[in-house]
Amino acid sequence: MSRSDEGLPGLDVLISDSPAPCGVEAFARRLAETAGERAATRELGTGGGEGVLVINLPVVAWKRKLVDPVLAALGARARGRRVLVVLHEWADLDWKRRASYAPLLPLASAILFSAPEVAAQFAADPLSRLAPRRTGLVPIPPNVVRPDVLPTSPLTAPLDDARRRGQLVLGHFGSIYPRKQSTQILDLTAALVQRGEDPFAVFIGSFVKGQDRVEEEFMARARSLGVADRVLVTGYVADDAELFAIFDGVDVFAYLFPEGLTSRRGSVLACAMSGRPVVVNAPELPGAFDHHPTYRALLGEGRLRLVSHRATVDEVAAAVEAAASLPRHGSRLGVAAAWRDALAAVDDVLTA
Repeated sequence: MSRSDEGLPGLDVLISDSPAPCGVEAFARRLAETAGERAATRELGTGGGEGVLVINLPVVAWKRKLVDPVLAALGARARGRRVLVVLHEWADLDWKRRASYAPLLPLASAILFSAPEVAAQFAADPLSRLAPRRTGLVPIPPNVVRPDVLPTSPLTAPLDDARRRGQLVLGHFGSIYPRKQSTQILDLTAALVQRGEDPFAVFIGSFVKGQDRVEEEFMARARSLGVADRVLVTGYVADDAELFAIFDGVDVFAYLFPEGLTSRRGSVLACAMSGRPVVVNAPELPGAFDHHPTYRALLGEGRLRLVSHRATVDEVAAAVEAAASLPRHGSRLGVAAAWRDALAAVDDVLTA
């Protein structure tokens, strides 16, 4: 432990054994790395551990790991240790999943929320009465790091071909699932065609497992819009270097979130690291990024191009066309600083 870490609590961060970690899982692992010698990770279902137990929710494969977080929290409290819950989502989760976390709430010493919107959703739920009074916000950093040298990848070939044909390459990064409104990017692709553009949409990620017919319904929507031949789904990309090689083939990234952009969207930060613009609908409420230095910097630089919270698909298409002509942004995103900000939020709520 360095001298600057003296007086700060040790962290025992729960992780899963998932070979394809989601954003929440990646956050847990990287948070422990950022804390250095005063943090350790341990898999769900294993004993031991020292320091403050940190549980990130939602848990990967939650049905198989239903009781493990609760047992870990019970064990920690029985040994006089504190428990910090980092809540990345709430209203977007199935009600059964939210109910499964109810036993954790009275065991928590403090709760950090990934965004003001998530905090508000939680506060409106009767289950919040079980939670501790000590709460805060954590600025979610990007989960990936852009390397200095990018490799060639078979997944970049279709994008290179599309750009040689003069097509506008539209990018969307992250898991594909209904509540993220990923299919609206298919609608956006069709709107660009209607406006006389020649788009090619690449979805950099995989379909969420365990939800019936997500992939089938996605592809059916693409066919019904007549854009199935303009769509590529890469599947899960594990390597950061390969991921950014794909990013480099994109002209504009786009998102249309049901709640607008919130500060918990690490996928948007990752896209901004490519230097290409990201068009996304704005938050519904002001002050959504007051706690997040990295998001504020990107907005100031113009890398994030906000459209109205209730923008139509055609309005978003117009914004994409305007953004496509912008030069690539050359400066690097301060990823290490963003992770130090996240760790500082953890320490602040624990030492308040």
